[in-house]
Amino acid sequence: MKRTLLRTARSAALIYALLLVFVGCAQRLLIYHPIHRTEAAMLGEARALGCEPWRDAGGAIIGWKSARNGPRAVNRLVVFDGNTGYALHRRHYLRGFEKLDRGGLWEVFLFEYPGYGARPGGISEPSFIAAGDSALAALAQADSRPVFLAGESLGSGLASALAGRHPEQVRGVFLVTPYARLADVGARQFPFLPVKLLLHDRWDNVAALRAYRRPLAMLIAGHDEVVTAAQGRALYNNYAGPKRLWVEEGATHNTVDFDPDAPWWREVSDFLLSQQAQ
Repeated sequence: MKRTLLRTARSAALIYALLLVFVGCAQRLLIYHPIHRTEAAMLGEARALGCEPWRDAGGAIIGWKSARNGPRAVNRLVVFDGNTGYALHRRHYLRGFEKLDRGGLWEVFLFEYPGYGARPGGISEPSFIAAGDSALAALAQADSRPVFLAGESLGSGLASALAGRHPEQVRGVFLVTPYARLADVGARQFPFLPVKLLLHDRWDNVAALRAYRRPLAMLIAGHDEVVTAAQGRALYNNYAGPKRLWVEEGATHNTVDFDPDAPWWREVSDFLLSQQAQ
């Protein structure tokens, strides 16, 4: 009996060790879910949607924006989307914000993560942050209009990281279904694993925003089954700057109301801009 129990324990330990090795090696496959397309296909889809490429100084496509005519909007908003698909899937941010004041308030840029869509590059926290730094530098070089950031789900990590790294340039942040720390989200979903020890990409939003003091707007889903509303509230409660919270009580992580007529578009915009003179 003792030998049987010992063999069983050894087998279980070996299986668990192999599981730890697998998760340690393949964790980015569990976090990031890009869809890849050719650049020609992406350009065709963008044209059909009324969008055009957002290019860096070297001509490389780093995201997408509306194909606009007429006067420029007063402010610029860079959107960092969730972990699935590619940036053009989040064009509801174009419709929602650019509708305000007939397009006079916001010009919206949909940032494409390296390794997503047709954009080359590695998929990791350091890669995304480096690409985000370069995107903000390109905006600063282009003109002097104010820059704001928006981050949805996973993208709340990059928005928070860049705000903390560039507090003078980033005039305000809007987060949708955000988390406080990615490690806490993973630990909740995989309680049988030492996620906090294994995780490579930390995406610690509390730490990233610790010294940031510009306005923070936050929209959370009351029934968020992925990151949980508690994660969003923890981030909100830890933030020391001017802030405002919106809660869609009946929404889940993927059912937030992005209808361009939803009132929160205007409310978020008014909050971010009203804080600039204070």
